[in-house]
Amino acid sequence: MFRWYVVNTYSGHEKKVKQNLEHRIVSLGQQRAVRQVVVPTEAVSEMKDNQKITVDKRTMPGYVLVNMELNEDSWTLVKGTPGVTGFVGASNEPVPLTQMEVDRILKKEVAVATGRPRATFVIGESVKVISGPLSDFSGEISEINEDAARLKVLVSIFGRETPVEVAFDQVKKV
Repeated sequence: MFRWYVVNTYSGHEKKVKQNLEHRIVSLGQQRAVRQVVVPTEAVSEMKDNQKITVDKRTMPGYVLVNMELNEDSWTLVKGTPGVTGFVGASNEPVPLTQMEVDRILKKEVAVATGRPRATFVIGESVKVISGPLSDFSGEISEINEDAARLKVLVSIFGRETPVEVAFDQVKKV
């Protein structure tokens, strides 16, 4: 029966452990015993060089989730992977996660994967800037960049139309 198990790793080496484990699964022919390896992450917005960027941050540093059918071969495969320090569990026996724990952790993953904001704006539409240095200014949308989740808005500053780049969440429709 396939269950989710938590594997201890060296902190900061989670992605490398995932790569090593996936490589070992294929090279040792254990695809039937191990279904999935996941490094739990969430998207976090950070400011870098005065620009808002989204980065993946590990939600469980030092841990990797493995969906597998626990048997002697799969246990040895995971335990022998470079960077793995062991399974989480009581003494020598790995303890699987409950379905509620799996749902809570993986629902975050799904929300992150699908959580990119979609443009509900149209070029030529009037909007009001609600945050940032130009808050309370109104303008007209001249450009939409869905990949970066940003808009170019023509705002009237000192009687001149000035193009300003803002994030989707920094404006609201007028």
